Amino acid sequence: MNSFGRIFRVHIFGESHGPAVGVTIDGCPAGIPLSQADFEKDTERRKAGAAGTTPRKEDDIPEILSGVFNNATTGAPITIIFRNNNTRSADYEALRDTPRPGHADFVLHKKFDGYNDYRGGGHSSGRLTLCLVAAGVVAKKVLKDISIIAQLIEAGGNTDIEAAIQKAVEEQDSIGGIVSCSVKGLPTGLGEPFFDSAESLISHIVFSIPAIKGIEFGSGFGAAKMKGSEHNDAIIDADGTTATNNAGGINGGITNGNEQIFRIAVKPTSSTPKEQQTWNNKTQQVEPFAVKGRHDLCIALRVPVVTEAAAAIALADLLLLNR
Repeated sequence: MNSFGRIFRVHIFGESHGPAVGVTIDGCPAGIPLSQADFEKDTERRKAGAAGTTPRKEDDIPEILSGVFNNATTGAPITIIFRNNNTRSADYEALRDTPRPGHADFVLHKKFDGYNDYRGGGHSSGRLTLCLVAAGVVAKKVLKDISIIAQLIEAGGNTDIEAAIQKAVEEQDSIGGIVSCSVKGLPTGLGEPFFDSAESLISHIVFSIPAIKGIEFGSGFGAAKMKGSEHNDAIIDADGTTATNNAGGINGGITNGNEQIFRIAVKPTSSTPKEQQTWNNKTQQVEPFAVKGRHDLCIALRVPVVTEAAAAIALADLLLLNR
């Protein structure tokens, strides 16, 4: 489905090459200051333009259709749309018969009996992350003084991001990356011990971001190599402050008041300029295939702000549930 959350509920809609993409946010408290200008900082961070990103540029101007009156939320559902004004749908005609290796083209065609919009990935396009970013802007306002900061710490296996992007451009092949996210100021007690653990809900929405292949909290997979006496975070005061933070700010699925830290793995963009082999549905054989159109060589460059939004949405829902 296309919805997430129980109280702060987010529903995204639209296709990459349709008239618009958008989001409806239900359950947002009334009286939160909100205007078009509030979206500019985060939508700008998500935009293409830097080396290694797609040449496709959209204005990404939010049109607030409902839920806001006199620059404040009303308590009614908030609906925001972003027009698609820079599409080149003809670039995707070949995808009718030749699905891109590594992309969702093949499985979407099978799942929806060929009725899916294949242009630019349709509803499965990274274009829809703009909707998450917009919802994240509202979620951050619900969270008020809680700080969420994500950054790309590695690209193509290199911590020198600029050098990694330059190499990708030279080789004309896509690369992945690792994004680290830090959340400060969270209260103790958000999340449940099992199915609605803080990690579960954050992971759920993080994996809605296209190209995410892994997530780890705190010491993550490194914990498997540690002893209990090494991994345990000593509690040093009555507030639950810990001397170390191998738990990443969560114990037993519940936030412990310390900094929440998680990292995500972003795979290389499927639409690489390199020639590949793929199945041709028309000729019924494997053939050479080269992707046309405008694509990111490193989509991970644009993922940090989307990661912040995803975390904010999950945490806003947990905060409102806790109240």
